[in-house]
Order: sequence, then structure tokens, then C-alpha cells
Amino acid sequence: METWKGRTSFFDGGLLQFIGWSILGGLITICTLGICYPWALCMIYGWKINHTVIEGRRMRFTGSAVGLFGNWIKWLLLTIITVGIYGFWVFIKLEDWKARNTTFANDY
Repeated sequence: METWKGRTSFFDGGLLQFIGWSILGGLITICTLGICYPWALCMIYGWKINHTVIEGRRMRFTGSAVGLFGNWIKWLLLTIITVGIYGFWVFIKLEDWKARNTTFANDY
């Protein structure tokens, strides 16, 4: 653990948990031919964030697969309409969506 100004930051998730969530997310994505990828992404990202503590404050992921799915469809259509060009922005949009849905657990 690293101490900064008397507070600690750490990650308390375990390797077996990560492997399990990753396998489950991969299976869900493969079995649904990618349709449920937003759900798998929320599940795995939520696990990572919910096991993270920054400066003594636990993080919390509040995003939902339903909320991401709407954006995912919009981004897919924009990528198709622009003949793939918008695809370069999808990563940035996804990171923005993750950040907007990440808070400190005790802030609400």
C-alpha cells in the first residue's frame, strides 16, 4: 500500500475473482455474438472500480448495461455512417462514459 498525505490507496480484488469475472464476461459476449458486450463490460469494469480505494475513499461504479447499450448502438450507427471514421472516437467516448459513472462510494 502506498501512503499519500496519511491516506492509503489500494486495490483489494483477487486474482481468482478477476479470472472468474473475465471468463464470465467473455462467455456472455461470445454466446450472444457481442450483443451483450455492454453488460460484460459493465460487470468487469464495475468489479475493478468497486475494489479500488483512492486516498482512503472507496470508488463506486454506478453505470448500467442498459445505459451503455443505448450509447453503444448510437456509436455503432455513427461508425457505420462515417464508414468507420467515428470508430476512432468510440474508445474516448467509452472512457468518458466510464468516468461519468464512477464516483466515491460515500459521495451520494
